[in-house]
Amino acid sequence: MPSTKIDEAVALEVTALPAHCPHPAMPLWSSHPRVSLEFDHGLAKCPYCGTTFRLAQGVAAGRH
Repeated sequence: MPSTKIDEAVALEVTALPAHCPHPAMPLWSSHPRVSLEFDHGLAKCPYCGTTFRLAQGVAAGRH
């Protein structure tokens, strides 16, 4: 079964909110200006690098 974009997304726990990219696990060579991520239906996509982020199960986006 082929993977989907949601499967490839970086899962974020509540401790990672408010979310931003680049995230701490990204290698230094892939750095770009830091941007805040806005979640739509639990998913967010970085406008610079295209990394997709999702909220881990049970985590709700809100004002953190």
